[in-house]
Amino acid sequence: MKKILLPFMVPALVGISAAGLSACSSDQPAPADTAQAGSTANFDSVYAGITAEDISGPLQTLASDEFEGRLPTTPGEQKTLDFLVSEFKAAGLAPGNGDSYLQPVDLMEITADPDMTMTIGDNTFRYKEDMVAGSKREQSVIDLKDSELVFVGYGVNAPEYDWNDYEGLDVEGKTVVILVNDPGFENPQSGKFQGTTMTYYGRWSYKYEEASRQGAAGAIIVHETAPASYGWSVVANSWSGPQYGLVSQDGGASRVAVEGWLTLDAAKKVFADAGLDFDTEKKAALQGPYHKDMGLTASVTVKNTFQKSVSHNVIATLPGATKPDEHVIYTAHWDHLGKDESLKGDQIYNGAHDNATGSAAAIVMAKAFGELTPRPARSVTFLIVTAEEQGLLGSKYYADHPVIPLEKTVANINMDAMNVLGKTKNVSVVGMGKSEMETYLEKAATRQGRYLTQEDRPEAGSYYRSDHFSFAKKGVPALYAEGGDEPWDAETATYRKRMNVIVTGCYHQVCDEFRKEWDLSGIAQDTQMLFEVGTDVANADSWPKWNAASEFQR
Repeated sequence: MKKILLPFMVPALVGISAAGLSACSSDQPAPADTAQAGSTANFDSVYAGITAEDISGPLQTLASDEFEGRLPTTPGEQKTLDFLVSEFKAAGLAPGNGDSYLQPVDLMEITADPDMTMTIGDNTFRYKEDMVAGSKREQSVIDLKDSELVFVGYGVNAPEYDWNDYEGLDVEGKTVVILVNDPGFENPQSGKFQGTTMTYYGRWSYKYEEASRQGAAGAIIVHETAPASYGWSVVANSWSGPQYGLVSQDGGASRVAVEGWLTLDAAKKVFADAGLDFDTEKKAALQGPYHKDMGLTASVTVKNTFQKSVSHNVIATLPGATKPDEHVIYTAHWDHLGKDESLKGDQIYNGAHDNATGSAAAIVMAKAFGELTPRPARSVTFLIVTAEEQGLLGSKYYADHPVIPLEKTVANINMDAMNVLGKTKNVSVVGMGKSEMETYLEKAATRQGRYLTQEDRPEAGSYYRSDHFSFAKKGVPALYAEGGDEPWDAETATYRKRMNVIVTGCYHQVCDEFRKEWDLSGIAQDTQMLFEVGTDVANADSWPKWNAASEFQR
């Protein structure tokens, strides 16, 4: 989940494919105002049949100890795949990948030896305490030796904002030092980017990608808690130990040799050693495109071990009645963190909330679609992906190797870590304002007496942290919405206050287990709502489009 979180325009965003462009091109007509879920005769009864009790069963199963935390490539994966496939078969859905319900996903596990230090100028920094470093390259030893250091501000190349920190700069073989987030976060009145709402340019993943495109040898991000939206411990723990990625044709050669982070205190020492004041340089970087040679060199040696493995996405399809080659795709991720046998007592990360909830909702929704008469005009496909917790890898692999052509993919609807805090009056829209999918969402929410609100903390960039983002990068309109923060009634408010403490404290912990006292009416409420959205999109005369202000609109 991403979680851990709006309208803006990025015509030049790298990675949007030609297929995605054709799927969302500006010559598509606007969504039909007359699109109605009622175009299926028994919609209301099927809608009403989506209940908390229906969701509870598969949720308990997927979150049980028997599934061992659903870590990819373990026995827990096989049990999960067997269960999901059997449920989709029972719902009457066909295999989504030819005659198979599975799509193999080739993974690469890379582990850096923690016995490393980084030297910059006269300073030596310690692993996890002052810095972390790693490499996506499939090499046993990666040496970054005496690489010239260049400060590149926010490391952004965004033509639509007239912003390029790399303009006129040759960083071939050099190491770039980059600020976290984007220039809008601490300069919201500038009119650049989206103020405190993070754009994709603020994500660490973008910064390493752009540094790689620029030919840099290394890329180091300066960590600051507020603009990053998480503390240093998250960086240190997430970047140490085994790191998963997709198997690449070039063995990672197109990536910078070393990707790393520095603590703020370490970065200030580096800037001081270069005769620069960090705060002054950051202020300059906020005003406009900025870079400066630092007159220092960086050296670090990363020793890697790596291992290939194969996991699987699950794909199941209900063929459309009249337009079976066009698909609405629902996504959820089935994976979690597995188990840690070094722990005393409970060793299993059951991942009930994250994301047995979304997978269970997908099962119940698939059964509901199977009961509609007639079927929706377009096909409805459920893609339950692997390795989300390792960086959206299952959905990224699918987007790069789509079973259903992207130009035939009408929209994506994502379900992740769904609402176990009871029914809500509002619907939290992650990345609010991005596409016309919200028109369908508003209609479905209104049926329930609800209204749409922006997610909490849009500055955290949650839209870029779950599986729908893999579709958005390819140009497919992608919706991520869930129960908000306004309880339905006083009783729910009391329950929510108590349970929210438990759920929050159990994120990615062994205590993320199914609880009989959970009020699953909120998941049922959201599942009904997203079921209606998908039905309407599947029956609409036209395709939804990105809004003009979205960075994915091309």
